[in-house]
Amino acid sequence: MRPRYSKEKQPLPPPLPHETRTVGQVVAESLRLYGRRPWAAFAVGVGPAILDVLAVEFDLPRVGQLVLVSLAGAVLLTSAYVLAVCVAADLRPKGPQLRIAFAAGAIAFVPFPFLASVFILPGLAWLALVGLAVPVALIERRGLAASFRRALELGRADFVHALGTLATLTIVVFLTRAVLYVLLQGFGDMTTRVAASLADIVISPVLLLGAALLYYDQAARVKSRNKPRRSDADLSHAHDAHREGRPDAHGEPGTTG
Repeated sequence: MRPRYSKEKQPLPPPLPHETRTVGQVVAESLRLYGRRPWAAFAVGVGPAILDVLAVEFDLPRVGQLVLVSLAGAVLLTSAYVLAVCVAADLRPKGPQLRIAFAAGAIAFVPFPFLASVFILPGLAWLALVGLAVPVALIERRGLAASFRRALELGRADFVHALGTLATLTIVVFLTRAVLYVLLQGFGDMTTRVAASLADIVISPVLLLGAALLYYDQAARVKSRNKPRRSDADLSHAHDAHREGRPDAHGEPGTTG
């Protein structure tokens, strides 16, 4: 007889703890957050859409284009990122913390277009190290200088995870935006600029929400790294090979008798 499989929808497995969460799960959690707060996510996407229009509208030489993206992006993308952090952390910050977070984001973003102009990876590496100053300022309520010091600590806690998360989110957003852009262009008489703007509004929030969620992973990794270990955690119980319990239970409590 063929085995019968239940048609009931099985619940999703519980998410991994933040200190062991994988890049793929950060992307999945970003999409889940997007699904829970779609209108807030669309608001996050307005800034990137405006920046894209400005970059296309002004026909400038390469250096001028980089300066425009750097300055305009410092305002528009920082505002979008601040909003993304507020959505991810469910925050309603006061004026002073918003100003500190905005200043931190603008300072962190200004070098990014120049670093990413040749190859995207140096720019992402820079943001992996200093970009978390924005959620630090909003969530931990630190000053500007303290936010950058804390961001460096978070970025170095697991730099590979931070960089891998930003790189994966960038690839996902880039490819998805390209597909959506082509689909929108083929829908009716929609112009190129309108299609590009709609694609930015719909897709770019995934990157910014994911970058906001990355804060929790890195903070948990710092906390886990700084957690004191038991002095006997790495010692084997060689003196009592016949005691009860597993002989290889390093650092686990066993029975005494």
